Amino acid sequence: MPKITFKASSDIALIKYWGKKDEILRLPENGSVSIILDGLDTITTVEFDPQYKKDQVIIAGEEDREEASRAIKHLDRIRQLAHSDLRAKVISQNSFPKSTGLSSSGSGFAALTFAASKALGLNLSAQELSILTRQGSGTACRCAASGFVEWKDGESSESSYSHSLFPKNHWDIRDVIAVVDEGKKEISSTAGHESAQSSPFFAVRQENIKAKIKLAKKYLLSKKFTQLGELVEAECLEFHSILMTSQPYLLMWYPGSLQVMHAVRKMRQEGIEAYFTINTGFNVHVLTLPKFEQQVNARLQKLSLVKKTLLAQVGAGPQELTKHLF
Repeated sequence: MPKITFKASSDIALIKYWGKKDEILRLPENGSVSIILDGLDTITTVEFDPQYKKDQVIIAGEEDREEASRAIKHLDRIRQLAHSDLRAKVISQNSFPKSTGLSSSGSGFAALTFAASKALGLNLSAQELSILTRQGSGTACRCAASGFVEWKDGESSESSYSHSLFPKNHWDIRDVIAVVDEGKKEISSTAGHESAQSSPFFAVRQENIKAKIKLAKKYLLSKKFTQLGELVEAECLEFHSILMTSQPYLLMWYPGSLQVMHAVRKMRQEGIEAYFTINTGFNVHVLTLPKFEQQVNARLQKLSLVKKTLLAQVGAGPQELTKHLF
């Protein structure tokens, strides 16, 4: 069997999903819109071979039992489709910290799905790959697409998938990521989804989410950065209000997160256009335009609670590589 390697990029959700209609199939309570981020990447090599007596999964140089178990469960789904019982060796590396709220599971499961399905000889359509990827990680569903992406919530497995709204060259938006901590999140996103509906604000959010998605798509089409930025920043604050008011509550922000948020608002007052957003974590994405990228990066690097910054731009979907990790 051939050794296959894919690179997949993470994403940043402009309009976020929270809560699941179906935990097993990972059907989201609402749709979402995101940007694929070239610069926050996962590279995964997969090989199926009769000589392997069991699956081996190494992520970022570690054999984490919990992460490996989740990856093997996904390999089982792919094996079932391919009618194969071959075991696999999987090596995966990230260009950014994992389990810190930067959607490493998204790029990770996208790379794993594309590499493993091709290694087993499956010839799946883009929609089928998106649906399969979603079952490994909800966020990964978006990372199976390219550029500016919409994930449809759907009422069944077949109707919940991602597609590209616009290609990566549609609009040059930059993302400066302020890393305030590289430690693992105390509470996983999976656990948080289970308590989403306990927030008293959850129902109100659901009533307005489709209108927000429509607005985001309108601003992306017309390239209105100010309007998009204001929408995204307000969405981030609303999203985290759900997390903070769920039972048990999820308080994701660190002191560094707040320091960055205040700094971004101060930049705007000085004419540097930038807007923050945060996924289910503590590290902060700061969206800006190319002409402001270096200024934003320099300002964030000077903050006392920022450990480092990462730079990303709009990226493509998963891509096959010829160089393998083993």
